[in-house]
Amino acid sequence: MKKLEIVIKPEKLEELKEILNTCDVQGLMITNVMGYGNQKGFQKSYRGTAYTVNFLPKIKVETITDAETAELIIKIITERLCVGSEDEIGGGKIFVYDVADVVRIRTGDRGHDAI
Repeated sequence: MKKLEIVIKPEKLEELKEILNTCDVQGLMITNVMGYGNQKGFQKSYRGTAYTVNFLPKIKVETITDAETAELIIKIITERLCVGSEDEIGGGKIFVYDVADVVRIRTGDRGHDAI
C-alpha cells in the first residue's frame, strides 16, 4: 500500500477530487496548509510599503491506495494539474510513502480490508 500526500494550490482541489474519484479512491483527508517552495513567496505593496508574503495557502490531500493505483494517480495528476510550462513554478508536490499496515479501529480489520 502507498500513502499519497498531494500538496496543491486551493483552486486545483475540485479537479484533483475528480481525478481521485475516477481512480476509485476509497477515502481522503483534506487539510488547509501554508507554505512555500522554490518561489519563497512573493512581494506585495500596501500603501507604498513593500512586504514579502512568505507562506502561501496550499491544500494537502492525503489518501492510501494500492501501489498500482498510486502510480496511475501520479501519472494523471502530473498530466492534468500541471501549471503551464516546465519553467513555471508553484504546481505542487506529491509525496509517496510505503504503508506497512492499516487498522480499522471499529472492527479490527487490517490491511486492504481496513481501507
